[in-house]
Order: sequence, then C-alpha cells, then structure tokens
Amino acid sequence: MASMPKGMLDLGLAVLLSGGEVAVLVVLWFVEAVRQWPNRVETTPGSTRRFVLGLGSAFSALLGHGFSEAGLPVTTVSQTVLAALLALLLILVAGTEGYERVGRNLYRSRLRRERRRWHASQGRRDGHASPPVRRRRWPR
Repeated sequence: MASMPKGMLDLGLAVLLSGGEVAVLVVLWFVEAVRQWPNRVETTPGSTRRFVLGLGSAFSALLGHGFSEAGLPVTTVSQTVLAALLALLLILVAGTEGYERVGRNLYRSRLRRERRRWHASQGRRDGHASPPVRRRRWPR
C-alpha cells in the first residue's frame, strides 16, 4: 500500500506538467495568431520562436532526468516524450525557415544575374537602364 500514493503522485505530476506545458504552448501560439491576423505579417522573429522551443525542450528533458532520479517513471516518460516532440518541432521550424531563406537567396541571385546579362546586352555600363524583370514576392 505504500507504493499507491507514490504511483498516484507520479501519474498526477505527469498529467499536470504535460498539460501545463501544452497549455503554455497553445496560449503562445494563440497570442501570436491574434497578433498576426490583422496585418497578415509575421510578428515573432524566427530566432525567438526557436529560442522558446529550444528552452521548452531543454526544460522538459531536465525535468525528466530529475524525475527519473526521484523514481517517478510515468512522469519521466511523459517529460521525455514532450522534450522529444518539442525538439522535433524545433527542427521542423528551423528547417522551414532555412528552406525559405535558401529559396529567397537563390531567387535574388537569379535576379542579379539576369540584370547583369540585360545590362551587358544593352551595351550600357552606367546602370541607368532598368531591366524588364518579373518580380515574385517572397516572404520576408
């Protein structure tokens, strides 16, 4: 009977901490969505988003380790799973931002190359003529 209260404590902590972390993430995303909605622009820089996800992942991993030392296996597993999910989300966010940056840089270099070719074909080196280049808007 002595393990019954410890098991209930373990399960209660697992549910409470996991629910709390998920609630905090949902509130943060909701606040950002409300900020972005009127202007349709990104208000939170990518570095802040990556910092929050990285900090949450590290915090969950540290909590999981602490609970494993305390002998609470259910809480340890729940915190480890949350840390892994936050790390995966961090990787996805950083990968998406990197892909967009690479695409934007390739597009800009192609525009510069086309402008140089057009100026060379005009025989003018002063750069006053503007080339007829179609521009496509990329996210900033």
